[in-house]
Amino acid sequence: MTDQSDAQTEVQYQILGFEDLDGWTEDNQDAALQAFLVTCRDMDDPDWRALCGVAADARNARAFFELFFRPVLITEGKDALFTGYFEPELDGSPYPTPRYRFPVYKMPPEARTIRPWLTRRDILTSGVMDNRGLEIAWVDDPVELFFLQVQGSGRIRYSDGRMVRVGYAGFNGHVYRSIGQELVRRGVYDIHQVSAEVIKNWVRRNPFDGEELLYHNDSYVFFREVSEVPSDKGPLGAMNRSISALRSIAVDPAYTPLGAPVWLEKDGAIPMRRLMIAQDTGSAIKGAQRADVFMGTGDEAGRVAGMMKDSGRMIVLMPIQRAYALLADPTL
Repeated sequence: MTDQSDAQTEVQYQILGFEDLDGWTEDNQDAALQAFLVTCRDMDDPDWRALCGVAADARNARAFFELFFRPVLITEGKDALFTGYFEPELDGSPYPTPRYRFPVYKMPPEARTIRPWLTRRDILTSGVMDNRGLEIAWVDDPVELFFLQVQGSGRIRYSDGRMVRVGYAGFNGHVYRSIGQELVRRGVYDIHQVSAEVIKNWVRRNPFDGEELLYHNDSYVFFREVSEVPSDKGPLGAMNRSISALRSIAVDPAYTPLGAPVWLEKDGAIPMRRLMIAQDTGSAIKGAQRADVFMGTGDEAGRVAGMMKDSGRMIVLMPIQRAYALLADPTL
């Protein structure tokens, strides 16, 4: 075990055995291996790339991981927290109608160079976006559009059955402000009562005040059409590859290499003992024991994701040589 000298950023590494992983023998590592193969060829390190080549020919997933990896528990003094995220699915149209009147915008060129650019209120009320061909699609619910921006990607289903997937293209440079925390500050709800569904229902019951609440968050996310990903595949993660429901997680890459297998143990409303692959990141995902589990696409995935806020532990599977090198030099 190696400690860094600064107590505020102390990182500890402990190598475990696979017998120390609760539920390891009951998990389906074949599913994790398939998710690993989606992104392992994109990893820069030669140790990882070599293992990716071996993985492609592996006949027994559990044996592969046990033979070539060692579980490493990485901690840095912060409590573990595991949450869930999902890909929203909205009803929409390729053109505006009386029902579909809320545009999903591409990023205007000036928003890329001026920091910060206009606020959410200015973008939606000043007319700066009008008549510029920046609309990807129109949707019927501004609250769902707001939460599409929170998630960063999603699918829009047209009435004829066609589907367009949108992904994060950038934002206006303003700091994200939580509207859930704002409702708590106003005394509308206690902190334990707030969830995405509670917020949505409150905004819909209070249309004027609800619109003002959404404006409380100055941050505004723009999208791009993600035509390279078939609708039956997951959205693109931070490695620009499709992520897999219940096998992909968002992590802090300062502690967990993107593409690495990660064993997750947590209880709560949705207990989990399974091997995940670190294939995404998020602005709120900070710390060695912090992860966001991708739960899938649609309303049910969103409902389940909203229930997750649990403690537990995550253990990174590292190539053997790299695992032992961490004990000697934590900067590796």
